[in-house]
Amino acid sequence: MPARTREVFVERLPEFPSVPLPVRSTPGAACFDLHAAEAAILRRGEVTRVRTGLRMRAPPGTFLEVRPRSGLATRGVAMANGPGTIDRDYAGEVQVPLTYLFEGEYTVQPGDRIGQVRLVEEHPVRFTEGPVAPVSGRNGGFGSTGR
Repeated sequence: MPARTREVFVERLPEFPSVPLPVRSTPGAACFDLHAAEAAILRRGEVTRVRTGLRMRAPPGTFLEVRPRSGLATRGVAMANGPGTIDRDYAGEVQVPLTYLFEGEYTVQPGDRIGQVRLVEEHPVRFTEGPVAPVSGRNGGFGSTGR
């Protein structure tokens, strides 16, 4: 049974009329690529918000998530807050905060794929105070399941 198609409204900012809309690079891709709207220089130890030139609005009952691209990670480029959340009530430009992990600089060119966006279904949640039983065989916190 095919999944229901959801519609995300996307608006190009006036100063970037030809920036690509998010697109799947292959039919099996889980996310849609985001492209840089303009050039940016990334330096080690600095976070640069790279512009996409796009505003987006997710449909009711959903939100958008921006994720890093593995191809950039292999070149030393990391997303500073990956994954990032685009709340349904955010109406500003989507920007991707990137940093460079190596010495020197990395130049992002207009049109470069700088992140991925995906639509995430919201589920109603209620946090209720009450006892939380420990899971058998699980001790410790950060990094406790492996070295």
